Amino acid sequence: MPLVSLQLERFRCIHEATLGFDNRYNLIVGANASGKTSLLEALYFLGRGRSFRTRRLDRVIQQGQADFLAVGKVLNPPVTTVLGLRGSRGATEIRVAGATATSAAELALHFPPQVIDPDVHKLLEEGPTRRRRFLDWGVFHVEPFFMDAWQRYHRALRQRTAALKTGAAGGLGAWNAELALAGELLAERRGAYLDLLGPFVADIGQRLLQAKVELAYHRGWAAGVPYSQALEEGGERDQRYGITHLGPHRADIGVRVDGLAAKERVSRGQQKLLAAGLILAQVALQETYTAGRSALLLDDPAAELDPENLERFVDVVRTLPVQLFVTSLRQDLPGFGVPGAMFHVERGVVRAA
Repeated sequence: MPLVSLQLERFRCIHEATLGFDNRYNLIVGANASGKTSLLEALYFLGRGRSFRTRRLDRVIQQGQADFLAVGKVLNPPVTTVLGLRGSRGATEIRVAGATATSAAELALHFPPQVIDPDVHKLLEEGPTRRRRFLDWGVFHVEPFFMDAWQRYHRALRQRTAALKTGAAGGLGAWNAELALAGELLAERRGAYLDLLGPFVADIGQRLLQAKVELAYHRGWAAGVPYSQALEEGGERDQRYGITHLGPHRADIGVRVDGLAAKERVSRGQQKLLAAGLILAQVALQETYTAGRSALLLDDPAAELDPENLERFVDVVRTLPVQLFVTSLRQDLPGFGVPGAMFHVERGVVRAA
């Protein structure tokens, strides 16, 4: 379901732009600080309802303006669906096909973008929050009922945490039962997804790093122990500190390269390539479920990878049936072929080439 057009207003340095896209390869060219990444950020926002560069909504609104507007049209023949976002300093209004959306997940059902940018290595270097987000994004796109399980678990977690903070220890039994049921379901679906993802990671890891890459799922409590038992055994500590220490909200993914933890095995440059490979593997798996649905945003890959690794990376990207949006300092970007659409960005002004 390619994005065929974007209307953008008051987004960072881009005051106004109306663009039409190719369903395969779109190249965005401009000097550093010209606004190329801001355009990618707007595309990401359209599909995710948030930025990949900041958590603060006010930073994406053009200076001196009260809000930003992004409207995109997604083609799912024979239907064209309009996605709309209006972000102000107070909130973000989301509309899908003319109706108000209840969550950003509705955007992703129509336009699910992935981004590989200079900070991609943080997927490996930072704590588990970023990896859980990566994991849940993948499960969401292959498991139809995952969002229900995720919401059920986090609702029960909030209720149990509230009981802990108010000292209502006698009421924990009911919350433990619900949390344990929802937590087991959530962990099961995450684990099943990683089993599906593993072969894609192994294949792309070999192609990019010439190494054996494996994933391990740490579900957030001890292996072989029912979650209900873990909650009971940890109840005293939870009551003492007022939080739930164990569960899927503490889950993580371990990444190993040739049998060693990735951080111990690969350099910083290789970490970027490995993290990019994890994202490409996730896209490849997603495309086996709905081919041609994904969008891949690449922020200046030639600046981040040496020529040999760039060639390997491009070879993998070109095998994926996705809609590409690539930024570059130069228009003769090696390996990607001839773009179906090209845009020049200068001081926030975007023009079709």
